[in-house]
Amino acid sequence: MNQSISTTWTRQDSDSAPVALSLEKLSNYDLILLCQAGMEPDRPAFAELLRRYQFHLDRILYHLAPDWQDRPDLAQEVWIRVYRNIKRLNEPNRFRCWLSRIATNLFYDELRKRKRINNPISLDAPRQVVDGEMDWEIVSDYPNPEDNLCTEEFYERLREAISQLPDPFRITIILRELQEMPYEEISKITGVTLGTVKSRINRARAKLQSVLEPYWQDL
Repeated sequence: MNQSISTTWTRQDSDSAPVALSLEKLSNYDLILLCQAGMEPDRPAFAELLRRYQFHLDRILYHLAPDWQDRPDLAQEVWIRVYRNIKRLNEPNRFRCWLSRIATNLFYDELRKRKRINNPISLDAPRQVVDGEMDWEIVSDYPNPEDNLCTEEFYERLREAISQLPDPFRITIILRELQEMPYEEISKITGVTLGTVKSRINRARAKLQSVLEPYWQDL
């Protein structure tokens, strides 16, 4: 399903001959509408949609399951679910967000099957924070030019530090910081209370901060 395509579809204007349009020139929004137009999603249009969003999906699954060898299989299952349910997407402009949630839900279903989430870890030890929040923020994979820590070495260390967090903390902070999900939705997906979600995020941030502190001191 990862093949790159270059194809066309035709649009019939009133009182004119059909006009051939390149799928690669269509906006994401129009591609989604085209996929929703028929009884089944338009296959060339869906393949182009897949091509555009494959990197985004791979990035999500990489962060969620860095040590899983079957991520390509998970990605394929995500696209199967998208294909089957794309007509249910009421807001085509939110496709990226919708795709992220399908990937996250599928990953979490698989994680529960593997029984890896119930692993006792010391990060759950009581810790005092102000108003349940911490000031330190995790940056995304994409460097911000205004950030004085914007170096490839820093981002590599950050990615490595995230991958070494225990599963519940790594997943929760990825959902919050990389996918920007609200606390309430994270609580629903992970099946834990809102307080536990906030606690895990705070402690994951603190752990990452402590791991990266030696690097900051050397800058």
